[in-house]
Amino acid sequence: MNHRDPNPNDSGNLMTAQDSAAKKSYIPINKGHFELDTPERMAAFSKNLGSDGEEAYRQYRAQWESLPKSRKIADYPLLVDLELASICNLKCPMCYTITDAFKGSVKRGLMKWSLFEKVIEEIAGKVHAVRLSLRGEPTLHKRFVDAIALAKSKGIQEVSCLTHGGKLDLEYFTACAEAGIDWITISIDGIGETYDNVRKPLTFDDTIRRLEEIKAYKARHGLVKPVIKVQGIWPAIRPDPTSYYRAIAPLVDLVAFNPLIDYLGKDDEIVFEENFSCPQLYQRVVVGADGRVMMCSNDEDGEVIIGDAETQTIHEIWHGDKLAAMREKQSQKDGFLDIAICRKCYYPRKAVPDEKAMVDGREVWIENYVNRSQEIGS
Repeated sequence: MNHRDPNPNDSGNLMTAQDSAAKKSYIPINKGHFELDTPERMAAFSKNLGSDGEEAYRQYRAQWESLPKSRKIADYPLLVDLELASICNLKCPMCYTITDAFKGSVKRGLMKWSLFEKVIEEIAGKVHAVRLSLRGEPTLHKRFVDAIALAKSKGIQEVSCLTHGGKLDLEYFTACAEAGIDWITISIDGIGETYDNVRKPLTFDDTIRRLEEIKAYKARHGLVKPVIKVQGIWPAIRPDPTSYYRAIAPLVDLVAFNPLIDYLGKDDEIVFEENFSCPQLYQRVVVGADGRVMMCSNDEDGEVIIGDAETQTIHEIWHGDKLAAMREKQSQKDGFLDIAICRKCYYPRKAVPDEKAMVDGREVWIENYVNRSQEIGS
Protein backbone atom coordinates (compact mmCIF):
# COMPACT_ATOMS: atom_id res chain seq x y z
CA MET A 1 0.00 0.00 0.00
CA ASN A 2 1.00 3.56 -0.64
CA HIS A 3 -0.40 6.59 1.12
CA ARG A 4 -3.82 7.64 0.00
CA ASP A 5 -3.60 10.56 -2.39
CA PRO A 6 -6.95 12.23 -1.70
CA ASN A 7 -6.88 13.54 -5.21
CA PRO A 8 -4.21 12.01 -7.33
CA ASN A 9 -4.50 15.11 -9.50
CA ASP A 10 -4.43 17.74 -6.81
CA SER A 11 -1.93 20.21 -8.25
CA GLY A 12 -4.74 22.60 -9.13
CA ASN A 13 -5.67 23.01 -5.47
CA LEU A 14 -2.38 23.08 -3.60
CA MET A 15 -3.78 23.80 -0.17
CA THR A 16 -1.79 24.86 2.85
CA ALA A 17 -2.92 24.34 6.42
CA GLN A 18 -3.30 28.10 6.74
CA ASP A 19 -5.73 28.10 3.80
CA SER A 20 -7.94 25.46 5.36
CA ALA A 21 -7.90 27.18 8.73
CA ALA A 22 -9.33 30.29 7.09
CA LYS A 23 -12.27 28.42 5.61
CA LYS A 24 -15.14 28.15 8.05
CA SER A 25 -17.54 26.30 5.81
CA TYR A 26 -16.41 24.31 2.81
CA ILE A 27 -16.49 20.99 1.04
CA PRO A 28 -12.96 19.64 1.46
CA ILE A 29 -11.67 18.93 -2.04
CA ASN A 30 -8.21 17.59 -1.24
CA LYS A 31 -8.48 17.15 2.47
CA GLY A 32 -5.64 15.51 4.32
CA HIS A 33 -2.92 16.39 1.87
CA PHE A 34 -0.45 19.26 2.13
CA GLU A 35 2.76 20.46 0.56
CA LEU A 36 6.14 20.99 2.20
CA ASP A 37 7.22 22.87 -0.89
CA THR A 38 7.52 26.49 -1.92
CA PRO A 39 4.76 28.33 -3.83
CA GLU A 40 7.09 28.65 -6.82
CA ARG A 41 7.69 24.90 -7.06
CA MET A 42 3.98 24.18 -6.57
CA ALA A 43 3.13 26.48 -9.47
CA ALA A 44 5.81 24.90 -11.67
CA PHE A 45 4.52 21.42 -10.86
CA SER A 46 1.00 22.36 -11.92
CA LYS A 47 2.24 24.06 -15.08
CA ASN A 48 4.35 21.07 -16.09
CA LEU A 49 1.55 18.61 -15.42
CA GLY A 50 -0.75 20.49 -17.77
CA SER A 51 1.92 21.25 -20.34
CA ASP A 52 0.54 18.89 -23.01
CA GLY A 53 -2.87 20.57 -23.09
CA GLU A 54 -3.20 23.67 -20.98
CA GLU A 55 -6.82 24.52 -21.77
CA ALA A 56 -8.07 20.95 -21.26
CA TYR A 57 -6.16 20.74 -18.00
CA ARG A 58 -7.54 24.09 -16.82
CA GLN A 59 -11.11 22.96 -17.51
CA TYR A 60 -10.50 19.64 -15.77
CA ARG A 61 -9.16 21.34 -12.66
CA ALA A 62 -12.02 23.83 -12.64
CA GLN A 63 -14.57 21.02 -12.82
CA TRP A 64 -12.77 19.08 -10.10
CA GLU A 65 -13.43 22.02 -7.81
CA SER A 66 -16.83 23.17 -9.05
CA LEU A 67 -18.81 19.96 -9.53
CA PRO A 68 -18.73 18.86 -5.85
CA LYS A 69 -19.67 22.36 -4.70
CA SER A 70 -22.60 22.65 -7.11
CA ARG A 71 -23.39 18.90 -6.77
CA LYS A 72 -23.64 18.74 -10.53
CA ILE A 73 -23.23 15.31 -12.13
CA ALA A 74 -21.26 15.31 -15.37
CA ASP A 75 -21.99 12.74 -18.07
CA TYR A 76 -18.85 10.83 -17.11
CA PRO A 77 -16.58 11.06 -14.07
CA LEU A 78 -13.50 13.24 -14.36
CA LEU A 79 -11.21 10.44 -13.18
CA VAL A 80 -11.37 6.66 -13.15
CA ASP A 81 -9.23 4.73 -10.69
CA LEU A 82 -8.28 1.39 -12.23
CA GLU A 83 -6.63 -0.66 -9.51
CA LEU A 84 -4.15 -2.82 -11.38
CA ALA A 85 -3.14 -4.57 -8.14
CA SER A 86 -4.81 -4.95 -4.75
CA ILE A 87 -1.71 -6.72 -3.43
CA CYS A 88 1.53 -5.25 -2.14
CA ASN A 89 4.97 -6.72 -1.51
CA LEU A 90 5.60 -4.59 1.58
CA LYS A 91 4.12 -4.74 5.08
CA CYS A 92 4.28 -1.18 6.31
CA PRO A 93 3.15 -0.89 9.95
CA MET A 94 0.55 1.86 9.31
CA CYS A 95 -1.10 0.14 6.35
CA TYR A 96 -4.64 -1.25 6.23
CA THR A 97 -3.56 -4.05 3.87
CA ILE A 98 -1.94 -5.81 6.84
CA THR A 99 -5.17 -5.86 8.85
CA ASP A 100 -7.42 -8.90 9.30
CA ALA A 101 -10.40 -6.85 8.07
CA PHE A 102 -8.73 -6.16 4.74
CA LYS A 103 -7.45 -9.70 4.32
CA GLY A 104 -10.88 -11.09 5.13
CA SER A 105 -12.96 -8.83 2.91
CA VAL A 106 -10.85 -8.04 -0.16
CA LYS A 107 -10.18 -10.51 -2.93
CA ARG A 108 -6.55 -9.62 -3.43
CA GLY A 109 -5.01 -9.98 -6.85
CA LEU A 110 -4.31 -8.35 -10.21
CA MET A 111 -6.80 -6.81 -12.63
CA LYS A 112 -7.57 -8.90 -15.71
CA TRP A 113 -6.21 -7.31 -18.85
CA SER A 114 -9.53 -7.81 -20.62
CA LEU A 115 -11.27 -5.74 -17.95
CA PHE A 116 -8.71 -2.96 -18.22
CA GLU A 117 -9.16 -2.90 -22.01
CA LYS A 118 -12.95 -2.85 -21.67
CA VAL A 119 -12.97 0.17 -19.39
CA ILE A 120 -10.39 2.12 -21.39
CA GLU A 121 -12.29 1.52 -24.62
CA GLU A 122 -15.44 2.95 -23.06
CA ILE A 123 -14.00 6.01 -21.36
CA ALA A 124 -11.57 7.06 -24.10
CA GLY A 125 -12.42 10.61 -25.15
CA LYS A 126 -14.87 10.97 -22.27
CA VAL A 127 -12.73 10.85 -19.12
CA HIS A 128 -9.75 13.16 -18.62
CA ALA A 129 -7.67 11.13 -16.18
CA VAL A 130 -6.91 7.55 -15.15
CA ARG A 131 -5.03 6.45 -12.08
CA LEU A 132 -3.54 2.97 -12.19
CA SER A 133 -3.33 2.40 -8.45
CA LEU A 134 -5.41 2.31 -5.31
CA ARG A 135 -4.75 -0.09 -2.44
CA GLY A 136 -1.85 -2.19 -3.71
CA GLU A 137 1.41 -1.71 -5.59
CA PRO A 138 0.57 -1.20 -9.27
CA THR A 139 3.98 -2.15 -10.64
CA LEU A 140 3.36 -5.73 -9.52
CA HIS A 141 1.07 -6.06 -12.53
CA LYS A 142 3.09 -7.58 -15.36
CA ARG A 143 1.38 -5.31 -17.89
CA PHE A 144 1.76 -2.05 -15.98
CA VAL A 145 3.73 -0.41 -18.80
CA ASP A 146 1.25 -1.75 -21.37
CA ALA A 147 -1.57 -0.21 -19.34
CA ILE A 148 0.09 3.20 -19.54
CA ALA A 149 0.63 2.86 -23.28
CA LEU A 150 -2.93 1.72 -23.98
CA ALA A 151 -4.50 4.53 -21.96
CA LYS A 152 -2.37 7.17 -23.66
CA SER A 153 -2.94 5.68 -27.14
CA LYS A 154 -6.69 5.99 -26.57
CA GLY A 155 -6.40 9.67 -25.72
CA ILE A 156 -6.53 9.65 -21.91
CA GLN A 157 -4.91 12.99 -21.16
CA GLU A 158 -3.51 12.22 -17.74
CA VAL A 159 -2.25 8.82 -16.58
CA SER A 160 -0.86 8.61 -13.06
CA CYS A 161 0.02 6.16 -10.34
CA LEU A 162 1.02 5.99 -6.70
CA THR A 163 3.90 3.62 -5.91
CA HIS A 164 6.46 2.78 -3.25
CA GLY A 165 9.00 3.13 -6.05
CA GLY A 166 10.84 -0.10 -5.41
CA LYS A 167 10.69 -1.11 -9.07
CA LEU A 168 11.61 2.27 -10.54
CA ASP A 169 15.16 1.50 -11.56
CA LEU A 170 16.23 3.42 -14.65
CA GLU A 171 15.29 0.73 -17.19
CA TYR A 172 11.77 0.35 -15.79
CA PHE A 173 11.28 4.10 -15.39
CA THR A 174 12.42 4.63 -18.98
CA ALA A 175 9.79 2.15 -20.19
CA CYS A 176 7.10 3.99 -18.20
CA ALA A 177 8.22 7.38 -19.52
CA GLU A 178 8.28 6.17 -23.12
CA ALA A 179 4.81 4.67 -22.68
CA GLY A 180 3.64 8.17 -21.76
CA ILE A 181 2.92 8.24 -18.03
CA ASP A 182 2.23 11.80 -16.91
CA TRP A 183 2.61 11.66 -13.14
CA ILE A 184 4.26 9.33 -10.62
CA THR A 185 3.81 9.80 -6.89
CA ILE A 186 6.31 7.95 -4.72
CA SER A 187 5.77 7.29 -1.01
CA ILE A 188 8.86 8.05 1.06
CA ASP A 189 8.40 7.98 4.83
CA GLY A 190 11.26 9.78 6.51
CA ILE A 191 14.95 9.40 5.77
CA GLY A 192 17.67 6.93 6.68
CA GLU A 193 16.81 4.39 9.34
CA THR A 194 13.26 5.71 9.76
CA TYR A 195 12.47 4.98 6.11
CA ASP A 196 14.28 1.64 6.23
CA ASN A 197 12.18 0.50 9.19
CA VAL A 198 8.85 1.54 7.65
CA ARG A 199 9.44 0.45 4.05
CA LYS A 200 11.68 -2.58 4.52
CA PRO A 201 13.11 -4.36 2.60
CA LEU A 202 13.43 -1.13 0.56
CA THR A 203 16.22 1.15 1.73
CA PHE A 204 16.50 4.91 1.69
CA ASP A 205 19.87 4.86 -0.07
CA ASP A 206 18.49 2.76 -2.94
CA THR A 207 15.42 4.96 -3.23
CA ILE A 208 17.56 8.11 -3.44
CA ARG A 209 19.74 6.41 -6.07
CA ARG A 210 16.65 5.72 -8.18
CA LEU A 211 15.49 9.32 -7.87
CA GLU A 212 18.93 10.56 -8.90
CA GLU A 213 18.89 8.34 -11.98
CA ILE A 214 15.37 9.50 -12.89
CA LYS A 215 16.30 13.17 -12.54
CA ALA A 216 19.41 12.68 -14.70
CA TYR A 217 17.41 10.83 -17.37
CA LYS A 218 14.78 13.58 -17.54
CA ALA A 219 17.50 16.23 -17.78
CA ARG A 220 19.34 14.38 -20.58
CA HIS A 221 16.16 14.07 -22.61
CA GLY A 222 14.72 17.50 -21.81
CA LEU A 223 11.59 16.04 -20.20
CA VAL A 224 9.20 17.85 -17.87
CA LYS A 225 6.95 14.77 -17.67
CA PRO A 226 6.42 12.51 -15.99
CA VAL A 227 6.31 14.87 -13.05
CA ILE A 228 7.59 13.20 -9.90
CA LYS A 229 5.98 13.91 -6.58
CA VAL A 230 7.11 12.49 -3.23
CA GLN A 231 4.87 12.27 -0.21
CA GLY A 232 5.31 10.82 3.25
CA ILE A 233 3.43 10.51 6.50
CA TRP A 234 4.10 13.41 8.86
CA PRO A 235 5.24 11.34 11.90
CA ALA A 236 8.14 9.96 9.83
CA ILE A 237 9.12 13.46 8.67
CA ARG A 238 8.57 15.33 11.94
CA PRO A 239 11.96 14.54 13.58
CA ASP A 240 13.84 16.53 10.92
CA PRO A 241 11.67 18.04 8.18
CA THR A 242 14.50 20.16 6.79
CA SER A 243 16.78 17.16 6.23
CA TYR A 244 13.88 15.31 4.60
CA TYR A 245 13.15 18.21 2.27
CA ARG A 246 16.78 18.86 1.39
CA ALA A 247 17.42 15.19 0.62
CA ILE A 248 14.44 14.86 -1.72
CA ALA A 249 13.41 18.23 -3.18
CA PRO A 250 16.43 18.64 -5.51
CA LEU A 251 15.57 15.30 -7.14
CA VAL A 252 11.81 15.65 -7.71
CA ASP A 253 9.15 18.15 -8.75
CA LEU A 254 7.10 18.35 -5.55
CA VAL A 255 7.39 17.29 -1.90
CA ALA A 256 4.24 16.71 0.16
CA PHE A 257 3.03 15.10 3.37
CA ASN A 258 -0.06 13.51 4.88
CA PRO A 259 -1.16 13.53 8.50
CA LEU A 260 -1.31 9.92 9.67
CA ILE A 261 -4.74 8.54 8.80
CA ASP A 262 -6.51 5.96 10.98
CA TYR A 263 -5.98 3.19 8.44
CA LEU A 264 -5.84 0.59 11.21
CA GLY A 265 -9.30 1.55 12.50
CA LYS A 266 -8.27 2.14 16.10
CA ASP A 267 -9.86 5.53 16.79
CA ASP A 268 -13.22 5.80 18.56
CA GLU A 269 -13.46 9.47 19.60
CA ILE A 270 -13.80 11.10 16.22
CA VAL A 271 -14.75 14.75 15.72
CA PHE A 272 -16.34 15.57 12.35
CA GLU A 273 -16.51 18.64 10.13
CA GLU A 274 -19.86 20.44 10.11
CA ASN A 275 -22.06 20.15 7.02
CA PHE A 276 -19.68 17.77 5.30
CA SER A 277 -20.50 16.49 1.81
CA CYS A 278 -18.08 14.18 0.03
CA PRO A 279 -16.58 15.58 -3.20
CA GLN A 280 -15.57 12.18 -4.56
CA LEU A 281 -19.15 11.30 -5.49
CA TYR A 282 -18.98 13.99 -8.19
CA GLN A 283 -15.40 13.44 -9.32
CA ARG A 284 -14.43 9.81 -9.78
CA VAL A 285 -15.29 6.15 -10.16
CA VAL A 286 -13.13 3.60 -8.37
CA VAL A 287 -12.73 0.17 -9.98
CA GLY A 288 -11.06 -2.48 -7.83
CA ALA A 289 -8.72 -5.13 -9.21
CA ASP A 290 -11.58 -7.66 -9.12
CA GLY A 291 -13.86 -5.36 -11.14
CA ARG A 292 -16.08 -4.37 -8.24
CA VAL A 293 -16.70 -0.64 -8.10
CA MET A 294 -16.41 0.97 -4.68
CA MET A 295 -18.33 4.00 -3.51
CA CYS A 296 -15.09 5.98 -3.20
CA SER A 297 -11.34 5.64 -3.04
CA ASN A 298 -11.39 5.54 0.75
CA ASP A 299 -13.55 2.41 1.01
CA GLU A 300 -10.47 0.22 1.41
CA ASP A 301 -12.39 -2.89 2.44
CA GLY A 302 -15.03 -2.53 -0.27
CA GLU A 303 -17.92 -2.18 2.16
CA VAL A 304 -20.19 -0.26 -0.24
CA ILE A 305 -20.15 -1.73 -3.75
CA ILE A 306 -22.03 0.35 -6.31
CA GLY A 307 -21.43 -1.76 -9.40
CA ASP A 308 -19.37 -4.28 -11.33
CA ALA A 309 -17.23 -3.09 -14.22
CA GLU A 310 -17.15 -6.60 -15.66
CA THR A 311 -20.86 -6.56 -16.42
CA GLN A 312 -21.72 -2.84 -16.43
CA THR A 313 -20.39 0.26 -18.13
CA ILE A 314 -18.78 3.07 -16.20
CA HIS A 315 -21.59 5.32 -17.45
CA GLU A 316 -24.26 2.98 -16.02
CA ILE A 317 -22.52 2.84 -12.66
CA TRP A 318 -21.91 6.60 -12.54
CA HIS A 319 -25.61 7.31 -13.13
CA GLY A 320 -26.87 4.27 -11.24
CA ASP A 321 -29.28 4.11 -8.33
CA LYS A 322 -26.68 3.09 -5.75
CA LEU A 323 -24.43 6.07 -6.31
CA ALA A 324 -27.45 8.36 -6.62
CA ALA A 325 -28.61 7.18 -3.19
CA MET A 326 -25.20 7.99 -1.71
CA ARG A 327 -25.28 11.47 -3.23
CA GLU A 328 -28.80 12.07 -1.91
CA LYS A 329 -27.82 10.95 1.57
CA GLN A 330 -24.71 13.13 1.55
CA SER A 331 -26.71 16.16 0.39
CA GLN A 332 -28.67 16.10 3.65
CA LYS A 333 -27.26 17.90 6.67
CA ASP A 334 -24.76 15.52 8.30
CA GLY A 335 -26.22 12.74 6.17
CA PHE A 336 -22.81 11.13 5.87
CA LEU A 337 -23.16 10.02 9.50
CA ASP A 338 -25.78 7.50 8.38
CA ILE A 339 -23.20 5.76 6.16
CA ALA A 340 -20.89 3.50 8.16
CA ILE A 341 -17.92 3.75 5.81
CA CYS A 342 -18.15 7.55 5.84
CA ARG A 343 -17.98 7.65 9.62
CA LYS A 344 -14.61 5.91 9.41
CA CYS A 345 -13.25 8.07 6.60
CA TYR A 346 -10.71 10.85 7.11
CA TYR A 347 -12.46 13.20 4.66
CA PRO A 348 -15.22 14.29 7.08
CA ARG A 349 -12.89 14.16 10.07
CA LYS A 350 -12.13 17.53 11.65
CA ALA A 351 -8.54 18.71 11.35
CA VAL A 352 -6.82 21.78 12.74
CA PRO A 353 -3.46 23.46 12.07
CA ASP A 354 -2.04 22.92 15.54
CA GLU A 355 1.65 22.29 14.91
CA LYS A 356 4.35 24.55 13.47
CA ALA A 357 7.45 23.23 11.76
CA MET A 358 10.48 24.81 10.14
CA VAL A 359 11.26 23.40 6.70
CA ASP A 360 14.46 24.66 5.08
CA GLY A 361 14.03 28.06 6.74
CA ARG A 362 10.30 28.29 5.98
CA GLU A 363 7.55 28.21 8.59
CA VAL A 364 4.96 25.54 7.80
CA TRP A 365 1.81 24.84 9.77
CA ILE A 366 0.94 21.17 10.12
CA GLU A 367 -2.73 20.25 10.13
CA ASN A 368 -3.60 17.22 12.27
CA TYR A 369 -6.85 15.34 12.86
CA VAL A 370 -8.54 16.03 16.17
CA ASN A 371 -8.05 13.10 18.62
CA ARG A 372 -5.76 11.29 16.14
CA SER A 373 -2.43 9.87 17.30
CA GLN A 374 0.42 10.80 14.99
CA GLU A 375 2.53 7.78 15.87
CA ILE A 376 3.33 5.15 13.24
CA GLY A 377 1.47 1.91 13.96
CA SER A 378 -1.19 3.64 16.08
